[in-house]
Amino acid sequence: MKKVLGILIVVLTLNLGFAQGKVSFQANISNRNGDVIYIKDNMNKTIKEIAVDKNGQFSDKFDVKDGFYVMFDGVEYAQLFLKDGFDLKLKMDAKQFDESIVFEGKGSGENNFLAQQTINNEVFLEENFKKSKDEFYQAFDAKKKNDFEKLEKGNFDDAFKTQIKKSMTQEFFGMQMDYAQAQKTREITGKPSPSFDYENHAGGREKLENFRGKYVYIDVWATWCAPCRAEIPHLQKIEEKYHDKKIAFLSISVDEQKDYEKWKKFVDDKKLGGVQLFADKNWASDFITAYGINSIPRFILIDPNGNTIDANAKRPSDSKLVEQLDSLLN
Repeated sequence: MKKVLGILIVVLTLNLGFAQGKVSFQANISNRNGDVIYIKDNMNKTIKEIAVDKNGQFSDKFDVKDGFYVMFDGVEYAQLFLKDGFDLKLKMDAKQFDESIVFEGKGSGENNFLAQQTINNEVFLEENFKKSKDEFYQAFDAKKKNDFEKLEKGNFDDAFKTQIKKSMTQEFFGMQMDYAQAQKTREITGKPSPSFDYENHAGGREKLENFRGKYVYIDVWATWCAPCRAEIPHLQKIEEKYHDKKIAFLSISVDEQKDYEKWKKFVDDKKLGGVQLFADKNWASDFITAYGINSIPRFILIDPNGNTIDANAKRPSDSKLVEQLDSLLN
């Protein structure tokens, strides 16, 4: 899943707890991202690690409580609905991930619905986020009606239907919030960026103005955010690639004050590079609200004069980021 695991994932991963039993899970994965598939619960706790062989295949059977989970391959996430007696067979290409996911077997209907919903939502956002408010809400209302009709017509498990309705309602609310954020992003692009005055993990404080003369790539994250942590290895590679170029890499944590020591320890333990900053009022910090940030990770690209180039920049794991940075630096 390419986008942040926000409200939808939080809702979907709530275990229903109606029953506990075994599921069978097989897969054939092309261009695998790693040697292990992780099945995680709503607390981001790994309930099962499944070894993937060199051909991208695995076959396993394990205990679950009926409910929603997340599958993580070390890079990408996908939603799962697991229930006693399900016998799932997954086929996908990890390079395309969401776009390629297809399930067969008992339980495939529910899980194909989840996979297709992810794709449909991403396509909708790409096609409609730049439209006017009236155009967006016309398309939004039509999508909402169509999605709920598909769910009602589907031959799905009753518990799945009940919970997915709740999660879809939350997700549609999230889309509205994201659209408002996108409008704010457009307003700020090409204009002087809001500034900040944050504590630097290395000592002292930093302002955005301190980096004038360089491009600035900002990562807004938190220690509790699994997708944020998944981007860290990619960010470290980007930092290494451009370490001698005219670009500064800043990471701004929106952890709460109570987690300040946790943030400091995390930075030390993971040997995080770049400039590590701690936002003064987490989500309510002026810089965060000025960019309309309501989900993370979020990346921002600023030019040497302090103007916003991209208020919603590509992630480090996206190859298009390198293309963009190369075009600017060369």
